[in-house]
Amino acid sequence: MTDLLYQPKPEHKFTFGLWTVGNVGRDPFGEPTRPSVSPVDLVKMLGEIGAYGVNFHDNDLVPIDATPAQRSRIVSEFKRALDESGLVVPMATTNLFADPAFKDGAFTSNDPRVRAYALQKTMSAIDLGVELGARFHVFWGGREGVETDAAKDPVEGFKRFREALNFLCAYVTDQGYDLKFALEAKPNEPRSDIYLPTTGAMLGFIETLDHPEMVGVNPEVAHEHMAGLNFLHVVAQAWDAGKLFHIDLNDQNYARYDQDLRFGSQNPKAAFFLIKFLEDVGYDGPRHFDAHAYRTEDLKGVRDFAVGCMRTYLILEEKARRFNEDAEIQALLAEINTDDGSTASFRGEYSSDKAAALKSHAFDRVGLGKRGMGYERLDQLVIELLLGVR
Repeated sequence: MTDLLYQPKPEHKFTFGLWTVGNVGRDPFGEPTRPSVSPVDLVKMLGEIGAYGVNFHDNDLVPIDATPAQRSRIVSEFKRALDESGLVVPMATTNLFADPAFKDGAFTSNDPRVRAYALQKTMSAIDLGVELGARFHVFWGGREGVETDAAKDPVEGFKRFREALNFLCAYVTDQGYDLKFALEAKPNEPRSDIYLPTTGAMLGFIETLDHPEMVGVNPEVAHEHMAGLNFLHVVAQAWDAGKLFHIDLNDQNYARYDQDLRFGSQNPKAAFFLIKFLEDVGYDGPRHFDAHAYRTEDLKGVRDFAVGCMRTYLILEEKARRFNEDAEIQALLAEINTDDGSTASFRGEYSSDKAAALKSHAFDRVGLGKRGMGYERLDQLVIELLLGVR
């Protein structure tokens, strides 16, 4: 009976990219270890294991050199597979990093012809995504950066990126699409340094756009961990700003290359607090797993990987509910956050009277410093909850 709690269902809004479950096991040092699987067969597999949706780069679905007739056939077959599986397409994105044309970036390339081509390619990708139902279009600027600062003025790079997004926002409005953009940050890899390397940097950049209301963020666990950041805090900042449009879930050993490990497999405690936050605040967007199976796996292992991502989320979601219902934990939290009411008159909006009263108030500084906060006990209770002994 307990195991049924962890059975993935479409209502959980779990999604995968074609590039995730379709990963063939190639890495910079080795050739593929498993065969390529068609998008139609990947959709069928995801439907069988209880996923909600599938996302894609434009060229995950339609090869970059496909003819119009080939595009039409591929899209028609993909739509049929979606209908038969019950899957939806919540998000699409554009591959602006794989083709050699983008070796110096796409929107920030020093070659104006490349920048124009990147806009053309993105408009076509937006059209494709909207045709298949996407409500979000993600931008990961994997090549938008440098190996040497002699190559580009970063301010000029930001300007070019801004101009591209302003153009695309206008395009979406002009076409009447119900679509929003989500920017995905990463500090490095494949470029030495990628512009706007963290979600916090993206949030600041968004406010410089012509239509900031159309643009949010798509934070990814691994990318922020590569920068040594606490992903929960990153997501909380995005949520607080009203900009958490989409989210990429995976796992990562801090300060290593982009590993894209199965969600929760490396840092289950961090994953627990992330899920607790998402569920507590009522995040209603897709839970997208941007990860891939170990290179050691065959196609059955890929399926195991996908099921594992979803089950881990559901297991930790149940742990989050137990945290909120645990009498001892909640009593300790109430004690930690106790309020004797002595500072109530200082809260709220500023006034000169409040400032004067606060300046003259006598605080027991020594007593404040002596108070134990109980965080050791609280954290141990969390550990015991996660280890299954409470």
